[in-house]
Amino acid sequence: MQIGSYIGVLILASPILLLALAGYWKLFQKAGRKGWEALIPFYSGYVMLKISGRPVWWLIWLFLPLASTIVGAGILVDFIKCYGKYTAKDRAKAILLGFIYLPKWGFENKTVYLGPSASPGFRKGHPKSRAVSSVIAWGQAVFFAVFAAMFIRTFFIEAYVIPTASMERTLLVGDNIFVSKLNYGARIPMTPISFPFANHTLPNTNFKSYWDGLELPYLRLPGFSSIKRGDVIVFNYPQDTIDNRPVDKREFYIKRCVAIAGDTLNIINEQVFVNGKAQAGPPEEQLEYSYKLHGREVSPDVLEELHVITYDGHQYPSMTKQSARLLRGYSNIESLKPVFSPKGFSEDVFPRSSTSSMHVLLTKTIPDYHWNVDNFGPIIIPKKGWTVKLDSMTFPLYERVIEVYEHNKLEVKGTDIFINGKKINTYTFKMNYYWVLGDNRHDSEDSRYWGFVPEDHISGKAIFIWMSWDSDAPLFKKIRWERILGGIK
Repeated sequence: MQIGSYIGVLILASPILLLALAGYWKLFQKAGRKGWEALIPFYSGYVMLKISGRPVWWLIWLFLPLASTIVGAGILVDFIKCYGKYTAKDRAKAILLGFIYLPKWGFENKTVYLGPSASPGFRKGHPKSRAVSSVIAWGQAVFFAVFAAMFIRTFFIEAYVIPTASMERTLLVGDNIFVSKLNYGARIPMTPISFPFANHTLPNTNFKSYWDGLELPYLRLPGFSSIKRGDVIVFNYPQDTIDNRPVDKREFYIKRCVAIAGDTLNIINEQVFVNGKAQAGPPEEQLEYSYKLHGREVSPDVLEELHVITYDGHQYPSMTKQSARLLRGYSNIESLKPVFSPKGFSEDVFPRSSTSSMHVLLTKTIPDYHWNVDNFGPIIIPKKGWTVKLDSMTFPLYERVIEVYEHNKLEVKGTDIFINGKKINTYTFKMNYYWVLGDNRHDSEDSRYWGFVPEDHISGKAIFIWMSWDSDAPLFKKIRWERILGGIK
C-alpha cells in the first residue's frame, strides 16, 4: 500500500495550503465577507470576483484547462489590488509565495480593503493602481503563474489522466492522478526549452513543443526513496522512436514495477517470481478466466457488479481474483479457471516482438526463447556496474540497452562484437533498469513486449487519485465519488 507516499505529500502540502487559506480568510473578512467563504473551491473565486468588481460569469473560465491559468492569475491580481498591492513585486509575491504573503497581508493592520479594484472610482481614487495597465499586470501574473506551475510540475507533483485499461482495476480509464517527483527525486529537464504544459507536440497540432537544439544530460535530484517492487510508476515509453524524440519528451506510460535492477525475473503460469520467490499480485490485478455453465446464462447485472469485462479483441473475460471467487459461487457456474498461454509456447514477446526493435543482430535470426506473456524468463534486469557476458542468447536481450539507452556504437563483424570500435565479449552497464507490468495482465503493453525501463526514463511515483471521471456513464453518475482522494495500492 502506497499510503506512506500519500501521507508524505499531504504533510508537505498541508502547511502551504493552510497558510494560504488563512490569508484568504483574513483578506475576505477585511472586505466585509465571511472568512469561511475562502475555504470553498470555485465559490471562493466567485467571492474574489465580487470583491474586485469583476463580472461573476468569469468564473466559467476557471473550469477550462488553459483559460483557468490565465484568468485565475488575473483574478488574483485584481484581488490583491483591492488591498493596495499594485507592483510587479506584489504580484510575484502573491503568485509565487502566496502562502507567505497572503497571510502576512491578511493579519497585518496596515493592509486594508480599499474597494473594488476594477471599478472606475477605484482607479480615480488610487492613481498608483493605474501605473501599469491591466494588460501588462495580467501578463506579468500569467508569467508568474506559469513559472510557479511549471516549477511545481517539475520538482514536486504533476497530474496525469489514465487513458487506457492497462492498469485496471487498480486504475480506471478517466482516473486523474497525482504523481510525486519527490519520492525518487525530481529529474532535471533534459529538454529545457519547451512550450509550457505540453509534452512533445503543441495541443491539437503536429508541431513539436520543444527545441532539441539544447539537450542536457540526465541528472536526478536526491529523493526520499529508491524505486521498489510494487511501486506504480510513470515513465517515458522507451520504444517511442517518433521523430527521434528526446527522452523526457516521449509518451508517458504508467505501469507497476515488478522487478528492480539486479533482480532475476521469471513468470510461470502467470505467477511472477523474483529471485526465485513468488510475488503477491496487487489486490486489483485482473486475469483472464474461462467458465462453463449449467443452466441459464450469468446475468449481465452480476457481471457488471463483479466488474467482469471482455475487452475488445479478447476471447475470454477479465476479472480480479476476488471477482473470480464470487462468480465461482453462483449455482449456474459449473467450472471457472484462469486462462494462460502454456509453457514452451512462443508468442510475439520481447526480444522477438514487433515493438522491441533491434538494430544490430549477432546471428541471422533472433533465438526462440519459447517465451510468452504468461511464461517468461528467466531474465536478469541490468544493474549499474553489473557485467554480462555477451553471446548469441544474451546479446538480443541487451542489444538495445547497450546501443540506444547507453549511447554506444555497436557493431557485429562476423561473430565478433565491437563497442565503440573495441572488440569485446562482455559489457558493464552504466545505469539501473526496471521491469514493469500492467495490472490488467492480458490487456497491457509492457516490459513483456518491449523490455527494460531505463532509470533516466522514470518521471515519478503515482500516489493518489484526486478525481475520477467515467465518460461512458450517465450525466449524473460520471464522477466516481468513491475513488476521489483514494490512494494507489
